[in-house]
Amino acid sequence: MRSRSLLAGAAAAAGAAWSLPALAPVVPRLASPLGIQLSMESREGVALTFDDGPHPEGTPAVLDALAAAGAPATFFLVGEQVERHPELAARVAAAGHRVELHCHRHRVLLRMPPAALARDLDRGAAMLAEATGRPIGLHRAPLGIYTPAALAAIRQRGWRPVLWSRWGHDWRRSATAASIAAEATGRLVAGDVILLHDADHYNAHDSWRATVAALPAILDRIAAQGLRPVLL
Repeated sequence: MRSRSLLAGAAAAAGAAWSLPALAPVVPRLASPLGIQLSMESREGVALTFDDGPHPEGTPAVLDALAAAGAPATFFLVGEQVERHPELAARVAAAGHRVELHCHRHRVLLRMPPAALARDLDRGAAMLAEATGRPIGLHRAPLGIYTPAALAAIRQRGWRPVLWSRWGHDWRRSATAASIAAEATGRLVAGDVILLHDADHYNAHDSWRATVAALPAILDRIAAQGLRPVLL
């Protein structure tokens, strides 16, 4: 009976350890001990980041809004979308923005065995390199959910895992330009990393439109705080 209890306890402990990194997006204090970056060292910079692209409508609209303000951003692209729209990935890079890897297929890493994860990372990186000519240095997991195996695989490739310190919940169907801007810039400080999305491949249909509409207000509020957009 005692041996069963010990086995159950060991299994529970192993499961908790496996799932611990997945809590970092909602329990930020876990990120630092796990070596996951949430913010950056900067006296006046704020990093705008966009996930899930490229998107044939959302990405050009975001690029146009950023260009109008002279604002740089970091795009965490999805390999399967780059494969469909390599010219958009190239356009992001050519505009001077940073291009990094989100995934190849948008899947929760908790459900992926190590071999499948390795294939996803390598294929996604290859797609981005082929489209942009740039190597990968940063990675952001789908939904921000990491596992110990994923963190190890990312570091083995010389990449750095990055999440965010502010977000606009812009993937929700109920999100509006006003709600996104308010949430993304509430209590903004130097070094913040803001999560937004330039695509609706995995979110509410047309959700990128609210994001694009929110960008002028977000950029204005960054400036009003005496801050400026910078690359990660």
